[in-house]
Amino acid sequence: MDQKQLENEVNKRRTFAIISHPDAGKTTITEQMLYFGGVIRSAGTVKAKKSGQFATSDWMEIEKKRGISVTSSVMQFHYRDKDVNILDTPGHEDFSEDTYRTLMAVDAAVMVIDSAKGIEPQTKKLFKVVKKRGIPIFTFMNKLDRDGRDPLDLIAELEDLLNIEGCAMNWPIGMGKELKGLYDISNNRVELYRKDGDDKYLPLDENGKLPAGNDLEGEGVYDQAVGEVDLIKEAGNTFDIDKVQAGNQTPVFFGSALTNFGVQTFLDAFLDMAPAPAEHKIQNSDEIVKPDDPEFSAFVFKIQANMNPNHRDRIAFVRICSGEFDKGMDVTLQRTGKVMRLNNATEFMSDQREQVKTAVAGDIVGLYDTGNFQIGDTIYSGKKAVQFEDLPQFTPEMFMQVQAKNVMKQKSFHKGMQQLVQEGAVQLYRTYTTNDYILGAVGQLQFEVFQFRMKNEYNCDVEMNPIGSRTARWIDPEQLDPAMSSTRNMLVKDTDDQPLFLFENRFAENWFANKYPDVKLTSKL
Repeated sequence: MDQKQLENEVNKRRTFAIISHPDAGKTTITEQMLYFGGVIRSAGTVKAKKSGQFATSDWMEIEKKRGISVTSSVMQFHYRDKDVNILDTPGHEDFSEDTYRTLMAVDAAVMVIDSAKGIEPQTKKLFKVVKKRGIPIFTFMNKLDRDGRDPLDLIAELEDLLNIEGCAMNWPIGMGKELKGLYDISNNRVELYRKDGDDKYLPLDENGKLPAGNDLEGEGVYDQAVGEVDLIKEAGNTFDIDKVQAGNQTPVFFGSALTNFGVQTFLDAFLDMAPAPAEHKIQNSDEIVKPDDPEFSAFVFKIQANMNPNHRDRIAFVRICSGEFDKGMDVTLQRTGKVMRLNNATEFMSDQREQVKTAVAGDIVGLYDTGNFQIGDTIYSGKKAVQFEDLPQFTPEMFMQVQAKNVMKQKSFHKGMQQLVQEGAVQLYRTYTTNDYILGAVGQLQFEVFQFRMKNEYNCDVEMNPIGSRTARWIDPEQLDPAMSSTRNMLVKDTDDQPLFLFENRFAENWFANKYPDVKLTSKL
């Protein structure tokens, strides 16, 4: 396509992640958006285990069994005149690392909050990552069909705990069993609540009031909502799109994802306000890559094995940062300098996929990978080398020794270990002298998922023995004496064969520092 066509295509893209605490309704609101995008006929829910209906974005077997999201999934659809890329992230804190990396690949974030619980710890953690990036944040106060906290308190909590201005775009008319609708401030209308999801809108007059004889006449909750909206208009934050784009103000929407109430209003407003694909910085440089630059560039933010269990495939998820992807194009892998041809790329609807012939900046595509890619890799076309900034990594805090229960399954064991570790959710180490496997992770659930997937995807039962919480510290190989190792500071090596100690606690680390004052230890990351 020519330059003008490229600019037009890029400007149609909206790429965002949905973040929340577990059970706030993140996956459900994703389903509703897909419904409006026409890609599914009905919105399933993670609760629907008995019916065998599962959330579209929860494709992994363990997610279906447990009703939780443990891996980021990518979904794409067309809505109005926009091409939308949604990245549904795991809400569970044990999978924060996957979420953090995913947040590097988006241009905006949707924060889903349970209106009965308010801001929960995991939401606060993820918000900090989004805020650090300075990308726009849109808030959806969910579960309005249940009794929840006072809306004014929820807005105040946003500002107090997250230090961001909250600007209400609509307002609840009642809540729980008393829910009657939404006072839509931005569209000057009332959206009546219908459990069956059919929308009914009542226009407001120039004074922001419903005409006489309306469906809400005489309802006390309506009069209360009008009074609160008047207060917000008088004393609340004024909507400022520049502040929103800078990540300093969050538009706040209320609704119920489960009953599909307020979701389309939110989606319409989001697509109007969310930015087109942003520019990306070059590592250790003031240079930037603009999305409409003609040369192709992209980075790998996620690797997933066995999305199709029948084919034992491996997919590298890449965010396109500039130019146009064409099937069969040649690119350079920056880390190795190797030139490769991209013949096989897909776009996603969770685990469903279609071959991609062309894609532009802002799009997320999956590249079939035989082991060439690593998380954080940059690929580019053209003669000028490109390397984007490193993605965040986290030092594990919990460790397990792991081995195959059946010695005859060693081949499957080693293959599974290698492929699952490359996804980045768990880190692999080996004891320095005996080469026994040790896994490191941020949380316990990561080990459970690893064990489940080894059995179900590689037909290999594994035995895992905890060695407790440890602190990982790397040591310069030239300073290493294996005799430094003890039960309190286990000596291991990482996948690059670099030595490190796993310290039992802070006391053990301090004891080591006092005994070997000239030895420099680093967290490496």
